[in-house]
Amino acid sequence: MRKSKVLIGIAVIMLGLVSGCGSTAAPNAAKEIKIGGVLELSGGVATFGQSVLNAVNLAFEDQNKKGGVLGKQLTFVTADNKSEAGESTSAITKLITQDKVIAVIGAVTSSNTKAAVPVSADNKIPLITPTATNAEVTVNKDGSLNKWVFRACFLDPFQGKVAANFVTNTLKLKKAAIFIDQKDDYSKGLAAEFKKVMESSGGTITDIENYVGGDKDFKSTLTRIKASNAEVVFVPGYYSEVGLIVKQARELGITVPIVGGDGWDSAKLPELAGAANLNDTYFVNHMWADDPATKPFVDEYKAKYNVEPDALAALGYDAAGMLIAAIEKAGSVDSSKIRDALENTTGFKGVTGVITVDPKTHNPVKSAVIIRMVDGKKTLLTHVNP
Repeated sequence: MRKSKVLIGIAVIMLGLVSGCGSTAAPNAAKEIKIGGVLELSGGVATFGQSVLNAVNLAFEDQNKKGGVLGKQLTFVTADNKSEAGESTSAITKLITQDKVIAVIGAVTSSNTKAAVPVSADNKIPLITPTATNAEVTVNKDGSLNKWVFRACFLDPFQGKVAANFVTNTLKLKKAAIFIDQKDDYSKGLAAEFKKVMESSGGTITDIENYVGGDKDFKSTLTRIKASNAEVVFVPGYYSEVGLIVKQARELGITVPIVGGDGWDSAKLPELAGAANLNDTYFVNHMWADDPATKPFVDEYKAKYNVEPDALAALGYDAAGMLIAAIEKAGSVDSSKIRDALENTTGFKGVTGVITVDPKTHNPVKSAVIIRMVDGKKTLLTHVNP
C-alpha cells in the first residue's frame, strides 16, 4: 500500500512536469515581446543593416527604460539576410516559425524586403520596413495591397521626381545621363521616374547605361556617358558602387554634377569616392541631422555608438517607434490587432518628420531633403514637401 502511494505521488509530480513543459503560454502572458529583424548585417550593404540594428536597439532600450510596452520588455531578435534576397526569405521564416516573433522590422533594401513579403503574408505577421522604397513593396503591380506590409520611408517615384525637379529647377540643367544597377528594383524605380519627369519638363536623356551591383570597374561605361555630353549624371544606386563610380568619373574628367538617392547615405561613401571628388554631388534623403526634430536622436545615437547616424538609422528608429505606438494602440500583442493599428497610424512624430500612413497603400506621407556634399561632408540644401 505504501509503495502504491509513492508510485501514485511520483506519477502526479511527473504529470505536472509534463503538463508544464508541454503548455504554451498565451502571448499576452509572456514577460517579453519578441520583435524580429531581417537585416543586411553582412554583404554588400552591411552598413545599412548595422545602422538599422543600432537604431532599433536604441529605440527598444529607451522604451524598456520607461517600463516597456503593455508592462513587458521588448526583445529584438535579428537574422542576417547577408544582403541577398534568398537569404531574406530564409531569415524571416526562421524568425516567425522558430523564434515566434509577433512582428518584423526589415529588410533594408527593396529587393530583400520583397523577398520577405510572402512569408509575412502567409503567416499573418506584420512587417514594417524602415527603408525599402520600391512601390511594389506594399502595393502589387495589379494594384492589390500587401495588407501585412508597411514602411517608414517615402517611395522611389517620389525620390525620382524630387531629383528630376531639382536638376531642372535648381541646377537649371536639361541634358542628363542615367547610370542604373540593372538588377536592383530600387535603382530601376528611381531611374524610371527621373527619366519620366525630366522628359516631361523638356529635358533630354543623353545616355542610359547599366552596371551590376558588386562591379568595381566602371570606366568604359563612364567614357560613353562622358561622350554623350550630359550636363548632369543621375546615379540611383547604393554607396558601395556609387563611391567607386564618382571616383572613376572624376578621374576620367567628368566634372558635371552627379545626383542620386538615399542609397548614397553612408559614412563609407567619402572613403570610397574621395572627399574632394564628391564636391558638386547631391542626393535625395529622408532627414537632416541638425533639424530640431532629429537632433536629440542624433546626439543620443552618437553618444552610444560614437558615430553620427545616417538616414537609415533614423528610419530604423522611426520604424521601431511606429511599431511601439501600434502595440500600445492595439493594447495587445495579437499580430492582427497590431496590423490594424499600423494601418491607422496618424500624426506619428518621428525623427524623420511627422508620419501618417495611407491606409490604401501603407505608405507614409512625409517630406524629403536635398543633401549637398562639400569636401566629403553632408550639408542641407533644401527641404521638399510631398
